[in-house]
Amino acid sequence: MDKKVTIAAIENYVYNKLINEGSGHDWWHIDRVRKNALKIGKLEHANLFTVELAALLHDLIDDKLAEEIKISPDDVRSLLKKQFVYDSVIDEVLSIIQKISFRSNISREFLSLEGMVVQDADRLDAIGAIGIARTFAYSGSRGQLIYNPSNKHGKDAIQHFYEKLLKLKDLMNTDTGKMLANKRHEFMELYLEEFYHEWGSNE
Repeated sequence: MDKKVTIAAIENYVYNKLINEGSGHDWWHIDRVRKNALKIGKLEHANLFTVELAALLHDLIDDKLAEEIKISPDDVRSLLKKQFVYDSVIDEVLSIIQKISFRSNISREFLSLEGMVVQDADRLDAIGAIGIARTFAYSGSRGQLIYNPSNKHGKDAIQHFYEKLLKLKDLMNTDTGKMLANKRHEFMELYLEEFYHEWGSNE
């Protein structure tokens, strides 16, 4: 197995799957997660080949994707087998991509170091300036409002900050992830302050 060839093949596959995805889970999200995962993984001494494969593949089995895009864990296994990836690596990649989502709510004690690294990188892309942009892209793709001040329990883009985004800083696994999350979290708090000011609410 040539690792560079394998990564290039998986990258090409994911690119073609997600380049036109419109909910914020597109190829560029994957590429940012991959880059941050490698950055964190290097500093945390993780296995970078496993990290990169999991980062590239982490969203392909997610229910947020359209049915014509999403693939199954078995499809991921077959894809990696065609690239002659060792079974032990395939098992680890599948474990990571099935455990790291926010909705899974799986404790970090059940994640490998590589899983914690990829989860941190994915969560970093959900916060800060890019996280804000992705929130509105996703909400728009689901026909949700930007904000409904009279409905505190409804589904709108601003509500998503409180349901998920503002919690992520304290859920980071690695020291590097925690450090990188702080600035992005602060930016979201400033953004919400300005949003409510411009809206004219008393939040």
